[in-house]
Amino acid sequence: MTLKHELNIQRGMIIVMTLFLATAVLFPLFSLFTQVFINEEHQFVGFGLIVQYLSSPSLVQSIIQTLNISVISSMIAVVLAFIYAYGVTRVSLKGKAWLKYTALLPLFAPSMMHGIALTYLFGNQGVVTTGAFGTLPGVSIPLYGPVGIIISEVMYTFPQAYLILLVSFAMADYRLYEAAKTMGASGYRQFRTITLPSVKYGLLSAFFVAFTLAFTDFGAPKIVGGNYNVLATDLYKYVIGQQNMSMGAVVGLVLLVPALAAWWVDRYVSSKQKISYSSKAVPYVITPNPLRDRVIGSICYIISSLIILLIGTVAWASLVKVWPYDLSLSFKHYDFSKAAGAGMNPYWNSIWVSLWTAIAGTVLTFVTAYVVEKMKVLPIMRNATRLLAIIPLALPGLVIGIAYIFFFNMKGNPLHVMYGTISILVLANMVHFFSVSYVTASSALKKLDSEFENVSSSLGVPFYRTMYKVTVPMTLSAILEIGMYYFINSMVTISAVVFLYAADLKLASVAIVNMDDAGDVAPAAALSMLIVITSIVVRAIYEGITARLRKRNDRWKQRTTD
Repeated sequence: MTLKHELNIQRGMIIVMTLFLATAVLFPLFSLFTQVFINEEHQFVGFGLIVQYLSSPSLVQSIIQTLNISVISSMIAVVLAFIYAYGVTRVSLKGKAWLKYTALLPLFAPSMMHGIALTYLFGNQGVVTTGAFGTLPGVSIPLYGPVGIIISEVMYTFPQAYLILLVSFAMADYRLYEAAKTMGASGYRQFRTITLPSVKYGLLSAFFVAFTLAFTDFGAPKIVGGNYNVLATDLYKYVIGQQNMSMGAVVGLVLLVPALAAWWVDRYVSSKQKISYSSKAVPYVITPNPLRDRVIGSICYIISSLIILLIGTVAWASLVKVWPYDLSLSFKHYDFSKAAGAGMNPYWNSIWVSLWTAIAGTVLTFVTAYVVEKMKVLPIMRNATRLLAIIPLALPGLVIGIAYIFFFNMKGNPLHVMYGTISILVLANMVHFFSVSYVTASSALKKLDSEFENVSSSLGVPFYRTMYKVTVPMTLSAILEIGMYYFINSMVTISAVVFLYAADLKLASVAIVNMDDAGDVAPAAALSMLIVITSIVVRAIYEGITARLRKRNDRWKQRTTD
């Protein structure tokens, strides 16, 4: 193959990936924005719908309530995550591996599951409400409303905040602490003058990530929100309940604005955090402090126990015959044939959608990162591709879902054939989780020396052969991580697909909401546990494969050294 032909192939790949991202991201957003100015009679009304929305006291109240819920739950989640990450990285504790794994468990569960757990604990017939069914004094909380939503959102956002702060604490420079000790600074002063300033950007980033997740979440408000309206449930009512697509577009736009603002601030503080870390930094050395270790350790184990309690409650509830009258165990709730979820079909649909999302998403993400990072032609278009790849990070799943309704239902759109099929569910999930996967792939590719491509080119080896023979094997761990990320998130998500599924393509997360609406709470708990178990199994398979890859790489390095 001549160099000219090879460059033409590269140009074609860049053009194809740019068009793909424009079609999957840019055009649907444009369709959403145009619908804001068109009423139900398809007449142009300018800003009339926005004025109508903002002049409605109940709808403005939804905005205020959503902001309140998001701010409060984010603050609580970040405080708990800060203590937890501090305990894991800076405190001498036993069982740190246990703490690390339990902190990630909520990532494997749909957000509705936390609301179901709270129902079984604090509902009218809950274990805590009835005092362990009359054996203890009961404790009642106003579950259905802001309290229940906040508790659920704290559980939902805690792992993400914890992971961000875990990285921030890991980037500490121990030389600063050694200098402070030499100068006689107390432990409290070191914490106040070194620890807090070193993680301040991580705290801000964790808060805005948690805020965005809570602000745009649909699952928890749907299960335990009661009559307490938030923007996510308003959007669902407009689109599904009233079929008022124009007002749904307005709510989607309102939902997008704070998410975009939080995303911009998060990007800003993240860039500052990278600059604050020196390549000469010395890793932190834990110094035992009995009082501190006991206090922080106790808090960490309490948080870990609460996570296990919520997930364990759902697992137990899925096995109890008739709550709370017959507490004997049975698997009857795992037979979904009589529940509102339409048997096992939603679960298998979710498996297939997640599997196809993982396969197609991983391939397209890696190719996108490759054309941006490794190819040298069409620089302007490559920069446009990079921008389009990052935009989904700021898009709430609900906004993606309603934007896809407008775009793929557009008259004359040849892609309309995708609507109501598995392909649109896969595409929505891919776009929803594309940015994080793209950053992972891009980071892995940047670590590879460009000499691989230069040497291959000088020897006349086509770039695609180098990519297949060299680049893919050397970045296989990142590729597997991307596939695992796509699969698990596709299993637990509801926001991006709740508007897009067809009657015969109902997903497990949607079925859980339908079951809860129909009063089939125990089958909803059982289906939630199936999702958790499936996600944990996939994560375990990923850990096993990557462990073997690390051992193989270590043996290879040892042979080359010898």
